[in-house]
Amino acid sequence: MTGRRRTRSTFLPTITNRPVRATVRTAAALVAGGSLVAGCGVIPGTTGGSGDGSITVMTWAPQDTKATNKPGMPAFAQAYARWVNARGGINGHKLKVLTCNDHNDSVTAAQCADRAADENVVAVIGSYSQFGDTFLPSLEGAGIPYIGGYGVTNSEFTSPLSYPVNGGQPTLLAGLGKELARRCGPVALVRPDSIAGDELPPLLNSGLKAGEHRAAADQLAEEDATEYGGQSGRALGYAATDPTETGCVVPALGDRTTTFMDSFRRSRDDYAGVRTATVLGSVDQTVINANGGASGPYEGSYITGWYPVATDPRWDGMKKVISEQAFGDNRIDPADAGVQTTWIAYTVFRKVVESLGDGEVTADSVREALNGGLKVSTGGLTPTLRWKFQDVLAAVGFPRLVNREVTLQVVRDGRLVAARKGFIDVTRTLQNAEVN
Repeated sequence: MTGRRRTRSTFLPTITNRPVRATVRTAAALVAGGSLVAGCGVIPGTTGGSGDGSITVMTWAPQDTKATNKPGMPAFAQAYARWVNARGGINGHKLKVLTCNDHNDSVTAAQCADRAADENVVAVIGSYSQFGDTFLPSLEGAGIPYIGGYGVTNSEFTSPLSYPVNGGQPTLLAGLGKELARRCGPVALVRPDSIAGDELPPLLNSGLKAGEHRAAADQLAEEDATEYGGQSGRALGYAATDPTETGCVVPALGDRTTTFMDSFRRSRDDYAGVRTATVLGSVDQTVINANGGASGPYEGSYITGWYPVATDPRWDGMKKVISEQAFGDNRIDPADAGVQTTWIAYTVFRKVVESLGDGEVTADSVREALNGGLKVSTGGLTPTLRWKFQDVLAAVGFPRLVNREVTLQVVRDGRLVAARKGFIDVTRTLQNAEVN
């Protein structure tokens, strides 16, 4: 590990025999406006505290950086506030949304959390940051719950003040491996040459092992490379080693997955039978379109996600908010998993506030409601959510991972559609994953 750069990996992303230094316990550490102190802002007319009976919350995400950017999450949070306030607020309370840009920087992420404490927010909702170890201690010190993070840090699945709505990278990779075991011959994983990237192989392999499939070849790549010709060629070569089976290449490079696929497409001519597969967050419909749609390299690819496909009618409520309050705002894409996570997180928060009735809405009361066994239905977008201090995956380091279901999607005729009905439960797969 001497000289290894400790990268801030995005939503995960030389075939080598180098030993993997990952454990399931740290696997979640992968997953990636105007300035007001730490890049924080507030929608017009929403400054101040809650002395007027309003509720102040915060949503943060990185914007305008060279790595992962999620501008749609705070933008949607602002649209949601306008939408709910136009209908009288939540349980009679107007909703005030502060926003913060963490710039993919650990210091700024901590400043966002400090700002949340200074502004007396009752919750941080539907947010993305790769620095849970930095910002969660600040939120814990202030007693502020973190509802519906994107699932990119280990802390989101361990902190008692974190209330995740999806299973993060662990569930996506375990579910993908389980599916590829049924459909692929040799599998090559292309992932970042970083500490965070080291955490990917055990999760993918847990799913492959569940399907009695051999482990994937582990191919390393620079996270910030501008081309991946060598890596794509080697991955294709390995995936095609058995002419009797269809091999699969799994790029898990976050925002750089598109860059990898540019190289992959140029290298693919001699390996027409090789397929690709990946996880939502590395690929969405816009990426598929940009890579040629039905004639591109993603055609036939299997992709695991946390939620139903964007065309599912269960998203109609979210789309109504966008059409009424953010029409023409190109930061907000209803097919983006970040926007979808923010919608679900605010759905949870709304249910919490409604459960309090005439009681005061504070960080303490919100936290107590969530810890008290409140069950939250999200209209079928997730299983019914309920957070316990010790959940069934506590033994493998994920005591807060309460949503262990994923969906399987496939690119068919250039469109991302459901590959099967319903959700896939990966609880047992994760329980059996290797823990060092």
